[in-house]
Order: sequence, then C-alpha cells, then structure tokens
Amino acid sequence: MSDFIPPAKPIIGAEERAAVDRVMQTGMIAQGPEVAAFEREFAAAMVDGRESVAVNSGTSGLHLGLLAAGIGPGDEVIVPAFTFAATGNSVALTGATPVFVDIELDTYCVDPAAVEAAITPRTKAIMPVHLYGHAANMTALGEIAEKHGLMVFEDAAQAHGARWQGQRVGTFGTFAMFSLYPTKNMTSGEGGMVSVADPEVARRLRLLRNQGMEVQYQNELVGFNNRMTDIHAAIGRVQLTKVAGWTSLRQDNAAVLTAGLRGVTTPVVAAGAEHVYHQYTVRLPEAIAPRRAELLARLKDEFGVGTGVYYPVPTNELPSFNVAADLPNTKVAAASVFSLPVHPSLSEGDLERIIAAVNTVVEEA
Repeated sequence: MSDFIPPAKPIIGAEERAAVDRVMQTGMIAQGPEVAAFEREFAAAMVDGRESVAVNSGTSGLHLGLLAAGIGPGDEVIVPAFTFAATGNSVALTGATPVFVDIELDTYCVDPAAVEAAITPRTKAIMPVHLYGHAANMTALGEIAEKHGLMVFEDAAQAHGARWQGQRVGTFGTFAMFSLYPTKNMTSGEGGMVSVADPEVARRLRLLRNQGMEVQYQNELVGFNNRMTDIHAAIGRVQLTKVAGWTSLRQDNAAVLTAGLRGVTTPVVAAGAEHVYHQYTVRLPEAIAPRRAELLARLKDEFGVGTGVYYPVPTNELPSFNVAADLPNTKVAAASVFSLPVHPSLSEGDLERIIAAVNTVVEEA
C-alpha cells in the first residue's frame, strides 16, 4: 500500500542535517569537541548529571562497560533470556558467562525471583534490560544485589527517559548503556552512550574505547577503536533536544492504542514506572499465537500496518549460545508477542487504522 504505516520511523530533519554540515566544515570529524559536548549534555538531560561516555554503538557500550567494571573469564553475569542478542553477546565477549533467566510476563523485564535463584559463587553482576522502554524492577534487583554483594549493570538501550519509582533509568547501576541506533527513541545515526557511577570505571571505559590511551601513544591498556565521531555526536545533540517531546507523543499514542485494541494483551505499566514506549508490544491469545506470522502478514498486506516481532527466539536458544533452560514466560512471550507502530510520526488516522486492523484480524482469526 502507498500509505503503509512503518513499525518504526527515524526522524531526521533540517536541524540534524545542518549540524552535520557544520561539523563537516570544521574538518574535525573524529572524536572531538562535539563528542565531549554531547557527553555533557546527555549527562545533564538524561541521567541526572552522571558522567557519560560516548561510543560507536550500544553493543560497544555494554562490552566496554563490562570490561571496565572488571568482568572477565570465570565470572557469571545474570541476564534475561528475552532480549536482543547483544545483551548476552556483550557478556560472552569479555570471556564471562551469561546466565539466562526468565522474565515477568506482564512487563517483559527480568524476574527478580529468577535472578536470585540463579546466583552462584561465580556470579559477579546482574544486568537487567529495560525492555521496550519499561524499567525493570530496580528496587527488588538492588536489594538482591546488595544482599549478595553483586554489581548491577543496566541495559537501557531502549529506555531513554524511562523511570522507576521516580528515578531515571541509567542512574541505578555501576554503569548503564543507552543505544543511539536509528530506530531508538533518539539517535545519533549510530552510537551508544554509557552513564557511569564510578569515576575509575569511567576512566577505564574512556581508555578502552580509544586503543587504551588518554595521551596519544601512551597506551595504558589493550583497547579498542570504539570511538564516536563528531558527525554522529552532532546528530545526537540535536536529537537530545527533541526526545522529551517525542516521548510524550509516544505515550499519547500508546494510550490511544490501549484504549482501542481488543483481543490482545496490551502493555502493562508497573506501579511507579514511566514507560517510554520504544516498542508498543502486545501478546496474542494462546489459541491463535501459532498463527502469528499469518496474522502479521495480513496486517501488512491487507491493511498496510507494519509490525515487528521482538524477539522470536530466546537468546539462550540461539545457535550462538544453545543453552538449555526452563524459562516458561520467555517461551510464551517469544511465541506470541508483536509490536505495533507507536512512533511520533503517527497521525490520528494512522492510529485509528492500526486499531481497526488489529481488531479485525484478531477477531477473525
């Protein structure tokens, strides 16, 4: 259909293009003053002033954050199995072992009880994911971490501006990673931002992203080339001024969808949580979940409504890990969820068409 409603739609406008042009004219394209400014501005706007370090991707942010916090071979880090593979990948890339646990089926975030049950003498940290833009239960996870002497790392890739009990995500753990990929709630074109509680961890993170050096040719660590460019930072700085408004639109769109949809389980917002709706994810009833692919194809082909399935295979079951685990809620979610458009570019007519299409397809299934 010519008026297809995409499941996600990055917003890149004249201000972002002007920012890129401004940087290109300076000739300072690699990590430079734009990156430093973006780090300061992100810290002030998103994580209550906590030191923030820009990198070239969200995955790099997780990987380097783990290394900077001292995670390595022989360690275990507990992660949810229902998330993008980058969460587990980042742990494995340090030489540590990701321990996959189940989620709460209402919020799709990691189940604190499952976390506590998975702790062993090798466990060093818990890494919850604020999935779809809903914060994990940081109260319960913080209590578990304190009880067992564990660190907490936040995968906040999808949760720019989300809150738990009034506190911003990205301010709970030793570090937190925000993705700046094009489909996220704000983007730098590509990139990631890591907020860090401990100045020494932040310093190691800065070393690791830049070949292990702060002073040129004085390499203190074996590091990586995971720097953000000034071009990407310039885009991110503009987007940072807009993300709060976009978040409000996402929340408004989600409220309309929740009020109108029938026959599916709409997103739950836990008491005290502020959901920023990176994805608006619904769940099909068990009876028709096996026909998900057919129903989503109908939404696209007959009604012009784009959807996404995040995530159809639990991370532990991917060929890259292939770890057997009894994770009933993860299995249900992976088999039955799909995400509908909720992005700020939706019109009132778009929302009406999405609701009518889903209700029709589900009722006729």
